[in-house]
Amino acid sequence: MGSTHEVTNQAPPLAGYDPIAGDAALAEACLRHADAATLASLADLGALAGSEQAREWGRLADENRPVLRTHDRYGNRVDEVEFHPAWHELMCTAFAHGLAGAAWDQDPAAPSPHAHVRRAVGYLGWTQVEMGHGCPVTMTYAAVPALRAAPELAAVYEPGLTGTGYRFGLTAPGDKPGLVAGMGMTEKQGGSDVRANTTRAVPGADGTYALTGHKWFTSAPMSDLFLVLAQLPEGVSCFLVPRVLPDGSRNVFRLQRLKDKLGDRANASSEVEFDGTTGWLVGEPGRGVPTILAMVNSTRLDCVIGSAATVRAALTQALHHARHRRAFGARLVDQPLMQNVLADLAVESEAATALAIRLAAAVDAGESAFLRLAGAAAKSWVCKRAPGVVAEALEVLGGNGYVEESGMPRLYRQAPLNSIWEGSGNVIALDVLRALGRSTESLAAVVAELELARGADARYDRAVKRLHAELGDPDGLEFRARRVAGLLALCLQGSLLLRHAPDAVSGAFCATRLGGDWGAVLGTLPPGTPARGIVERAVVAPV
Repeated sequence: MGSTHEVTNQAPPLAGYDPIAGDAALAEACLRHADAATLASLADLGALAGSEQAREWGRLADENRPVLRTHDRYGNRVDEVEFHPAWHELMCTAFAHGLAGAAWDQDPAAPSPHAHVRRAVGYLGWTQVEMGHGCPVTMTYAAVPALRAAPELAAVYEPGLTGTGYRFGLTAPGDKPGLVAGMGMTEKQGGSDVRANTTRAVPGADGTYALTGHKWFTSAPMSDLFLVLAQLPEGVSCFLVPRVLPDGSRNVFRLQRLKDKLGDRANASSEVEFDGTTGWLVGEPGRGVPTILAMVNSTRLDCVIGSAATVRAALTQALHHARHRRAFGARLVDQPLMQNVLADLAVESEAATALAIRLAAAVDAGESAFLRLAGAAAKSWVCKRAPGVVAEALEVLGGNGYVEESGMPRLYRQAPLNSIWEGSGNVIALDVLRALGRSTESLAAVVAELELARGADARYDRAVKRLHAELGDPDGLEFRARRVAGLLALCLQGSLLLRHAPDAVSGAFCATRLGGDWGAVLGTLPPGTPARGIVERAVVAPV
């Protein structure tokens, strides 16, 4: 009977690869929008991200969920959350490699022209290990531009937010090598409609405000500071709320419960009650939504990068399995129909990666008009695509992918998150229309990007023509919002691939996503597609 336990025809553990420099599409995007030195600076992070140690950190952080401690043994409120040590390893690594707020820390005498591209490339590679800790990393990155609406507060907190050190625990911010930031917008009665929020702020005599209310979804409650929305007589306003006050005492920040979520399990998401909680006004009274949108727009970028990372992680798993698993007398990767599926997945991944890093390059270049529209369209499309793409990659592994040990269920549970964050698909699609209606500069900037690939492929040219027709028809535009947002994102991806990707990749993209020679599911690339070459390009190189 012992011979029945001999394991054959199974893929070896996936380790010893580099998801940054070893990913051709990501590495080329880094070189395109930055330089070789930028890519080289991420070598250590790439080697760690593809290691067995990092995969174990991700597994342990996901399986050992955060634990809420509302009171100590004597009955005193402490409102703390305990995390597994693996969580802290992930956070420490992300901060140390500049994936939090460090990109905003520019030396005026010698500013880095590629700081945001470097961060985006590193974030895309590193968060493939575990996506949950990406939430506080993203929030810390995004808090910096929003906090600059209050220069006196930025002077106090920005040095910590741009720091590369991570130290867990509720202590005075000035004693920490780096600060973690969070956000509190969503309330029970409002959801994405933040103007319906009922949290109230009352001004004090010392320039502070006392906040009273209940935040329904506040992630990473052990962060050092939060940007939150509350009502003033002038309207919704934005406030800085630290967990520890300048005198070293703890602010009122009562954790009611932790959310039992579909995915993102390693990260704690909580309901928080404010009861006379101290805050400082950020921006003008009644202008809280525009103020916090500076933070939202940066988190939107990371939603695109994070979804591209999720798709890439799933593709890597599928490729690894197919290159080692045999069925019907041949390796899966050598069988024509599997090549079709894998190549289709690879095209989707490369398109998402190219667009994500292009958006980060726009941050470096100060292309705010381009980002306003392109970022919204990318968030709508790339994030919406992730669940279906991950499901197809999981199916490549079959039953091996359906078990928790494979890591694929964790990716599948995580895949819908970024599309929901900030507002579900309808909210972001309508924001695309707002960006189109409010700024002719945004549309002009995106059109200029599309024009760079004009004439490279007739199918692309026809898609751009359809896009202009959609935009030029004002009737029922809101009903068509998702259609417009998706076509806009696809045209942006097509422009990037036609200019920068191999002909096999850009040709397959244009034939399917733009030309319509495609089925309703992945794995329906048209006959004649050089699938083997596309698949080989997508294989991640070893360290």
